[in-house]
This record gives sequence, C-alpha cells and structure tokens, in this order.
Amino acid sequence: MPDLRRAVRGHLGEPCADVQLCVTELVANVIRHVGEGTPVRVRVFRAEARTRVEVTDPDPRALPVLLHATGDDGSGRGLALLEAVALRWGVEQRGGSKTVWCELGEG
Repeated sequence: MPDLRRAVRGHLGEPCADVQLCVTELVANVIRHVGEGTPVRVRVFRAEARTRVEVTDPDPRALPVLLHATGDDGSGRGLALLEAVALRWGVEQRGGSKTVWCELGEG
C-alpha cells in the first residue's frame, strides 16, 4: 500500500494523510472482503472545497459494515477510522459493482 499512498499524494500534489488513510482503508476492505487480486478503480478528486475518494469493485454484495471494535479485536477498525476523518461516506451500487466513497474537507 505504500505505492498507493505515494500515488495519491503525487496526484494531489501536497500532504494529504487523511485522504491517503481513506484510500488505503477502502482498498484494504476490498482485498479482505472480496479477495486479493480483485480489480478496483480508485478515484480521488476535488470538488467544491472537498476531496472525494471513490473505490469501485465488482462485487455489489460485499457491503461495508461499520463495526465497533474493542481493544482486543484484531480487525474492524477501518470504517471507524474512515468515519472519524471523513465528513461523510456511503455506498453506491450500480449494475454489477459497488462504489464506496467518502468526502473530506479541505485543510
């Protein structure tokens, strides 16, 4: 995932730790819940003083679920992290795919 984080920073042209975190957490969810090697499309763009991250994969059935992990849980914190840094997030299902997205404020 370091290459993905570097690509996001290069695309935005500035430090963007929260955006990088959201991208890597969403891609990690695809790997974990849909499968390694699953083709994904990652879009990161700015619009109306916000940065929007979209990760699309071909499995509309594997929907993300916000869990409330405890200190002993080894996983289940990805969407909680996303929710903590993003202004909002959601899922869009179209045809045979889904897009999990989030929006972050500028600055």
